[in-house]
Amino acid sequence: MLTEELGPTERPINVLVILGHPRAESFCGALAEAFCQGARAAGVQLRRLDLSELDFDPHLHTPSPNDQPLEDDLCRARECFLWADHLVIVYPTWWGTAPALLKGFLDRLMAPGFAFKSCEGGIGYQGLLQDRSAQLITTMDTPPLVHRLLYRQPGKNALARATLGFCGIRPVRSLVFGSVKQANPDQREAWLARAERQGRRLQQGRISWMERLRHKTGAWLRSLRLQFYPMSWMAYAIGALAASPGSPVLGTSVFWAGYLCLFLLEVATVLVNEVVDLPTDQRNRYFNTFTGGSRVLVDGSLSLREVKTGIGVALLGLLASTIWLLTLSAAAPAAIIAVLGILTILAIGYTAPPLKLSYRGLGEADVAVTHSIGVLLCGYVFLGGALNDPTPWLLGVPMLLGILPSITLAGIPDLQADALASKGTLAVRLGFRNALRIALFFVLVSAATALAWQVWGLAGGAYNGIAWLVVPHAALLTWLLFRHIWTDRAAGRIDGLMVASLGYVVWFGLVPLLRLAL
Repeated sequence: MLTEELGPTERPINVLVILGHPRAESFCGALAEAFCQGARAAGVQLRRLDLSELDFDPHLHTPSPNDQPLEDDLCRARECFLWADHLVIVYPTWWGTAPALLKGFLDRLMAPGFAFKSCEGGIGYQGLLQDRSAQLITTMDTPPLVHRLLYRQPGKNALARATLGFCGIRPVRSLVFGSVKQANPDQREAWLARAERQGRRLQQGRISWMERLRHKTGAWLRSLRLQFYPMSWMAYAIGALAASPGSPVLGTSVFWAGYLCLFLLEVATVLVNEVVDLPTDQRNRYFNTFTGGSRVLVDGSLSLREVKTGIGVALLGLLASTIWLLTLSAAAPAAIIAVLGILTILAIGYTAPPLKLSYRGLGEADVAVTHSIGVLLCGYVFLGGALNDPTPWLLGVPMLLGILPSITLAGIPDLQADALASKGTLAVRLGFRNALRIALFFVLVSAATALAWQVWGLAGGAYNGIAWLVVPHAALLTWLLFRHIWTDRAAGRIDGLMVASLGYVVWFGLVPLLRLAL
């Protein structure tokens, strides 16, 4: 059955109610009708699908659902999905999950090209049903608390996360009624009234202010790209510890005021990158956790205006925290301003004009310098060390070389998109395999440097013992890089290689940090 009811409002929400119970005359059917009554009162546009009355084969007989022609009722159901702003699925929980009828309906309907698509290279997926929300209403005989704590809600998780969420539908809220078997008529009436109230709530919008807040908070956290901050903190802490050997500097207000400066600078940097790199991020189909940006502008989670405002707030915070640092630190103000000023120019200039270093083939060197010697010098100077002291420079050289393989490799997944956007990374300028060869060269050079620093006891012995960790890891990376160099494959996602190269960088921060701290 497919019916449509129009509400009186000028700009109504399009709501599709799907009854997934194989018997329309069931308590789930009554809940669906109660929700529809509330939705009518809320003034939405309403359509309803009772799956028990649709004529379709729930079984998938072909390797791909796209190879099996859709019946007329499924074609109309697909049109309803595209029409809807808000989906409401009412179903019983049987054996911990949805009935076979609902599962078969989704198996046939949610096909590649309609509900999701594969990213380039076949690694990763992108939902195609964004800008929609959903409400699950389910009944069960198991007490809901037992189902949640003991069984971990497999049916809800499958629908909310692995199906609807996977296809881009968010948020997905859930309403559970049970135990139905033990419920008396008064309890059932109360549940029906609650379902009706849930429908009426659509008068206030399909997404609550709390859901909007969670969504925005999550988007801002993604935009910060916090996965990149630990290495900067380690380099900064190494510099601070080297400036005051034997002192508990990590607990001082000077240390944390200085790190606040660097944190806000990194926030401004990644947000500037989001804005400037938007043309390449929009074209990027090989993006992952570490490349291709945070996607908040691409998927519309944040607006361009919001991100630019974030940049302004971060820079104002950087200015305020710098003033605070100057009042706390015993170091010469000129030295603090000089090292932090140069670092700011290099960090922001990675993508921002007029420097746009990453567009001129200098981005890899810029990242390596700023995230090693640059940050390390800040820690050293902020805590009273002299800028011309060789110690921070000796500490930073192995770290700089250890970063270069991963930052060079990071340009490979973005190569095609960067080339179309005229972003001249090393991978774009030199090609896929030459970028791999450069990464291999820096793996070997950084491993040799780590071994030399250990043998000669340079940087006060901060790198003693590192060769036992770096050399085997370098051997693994060398083998992986040779495999990619000699394999006949096009540029694309190299997730395993990226993880191995990023793990390699950690040793250049962790070993000296522990040596200096202990």
